[in-house]
Amino acid sequence: MQIKGTSIFAQMLTFINKNKYAKIVKENNGDKYAKKLTCWDQLVSMMFCHLGQAKALREICNGLKSTLGKLSHLGVRTTPVHSTLAYANAHRPYEIYRDTFFALYDTVSYAWSKVGKRKFKFKNKLFSIDSTIIDLCLEMFDWAHCRRKKGAVKLHLMLDHDGYLLNFAHITDGKTSDVKALKNDMLEEISFPKNSIIVLDRGYNDYKLFSHWCIQEIYFVTKKTTYNMNY
Repeated sequence: MQIKGTSIFAQMLTFINKNKYAKIVKENNGDKYAKKLTCWDQLVSMMFCHLGQAKALREICNGLKSTLGKLSHLGVRTTPVHSTLAYANAHRPYEIYRDTFFALYDTVSYAWSKVGKRKFKFKNKLFSIDSTIIDLCLEMFDWAHCRRKKGAVKLHLMLDHDGYLLNFAHITDGKTSDVKALKNDMLEEISFPKNSIIVLDRGYNDYKLFSHWCIQEIYFVTKKTTYNMNY
């Protein structure tokens, strides 16, 4: 008995509407000068990079080469050479992947609205706020100074637990504190509904901000900061 199925990677790629993606590529002239590596090939390659946690372009190309038979039905004609993939990453319009993200976000948001919300023990809107450091090579990104010999940027994220979808993302340099990014950038664009609950760690502790939320009837949960009272 033969059991037919698809890999997790193939199932994830099916969420991307290829017709919408082709339209986005055409609007941005993504494949205008492409001879071998199309924008779709590039997208599959970089998703493979992320999910497979590849550390180098050669690792992506070799990994794709070993699975080409499984990926051919997804429209990948051939595995890229690392130099071709590097050139595409450097010269293809970033707007293609930005617009693809928002198109996918709209699709997932619409699908979630049809399914309905999960039932929590409380009815309040729940948000989580956190950040993560992304290390960068100073030789390639000399503007991303974080420490003396290290480069990095910090990615600040806000998660809406209704659909487990990010509703805000902001990138700063690696030195920017969490609470500064929250007050100066995130809160300028986001307003929380009344009786919302915000979960965040001690890196966001700011009592003036907490007081402002209390006045707006917004709840928050954070870690307690311990002070040394031995003078």
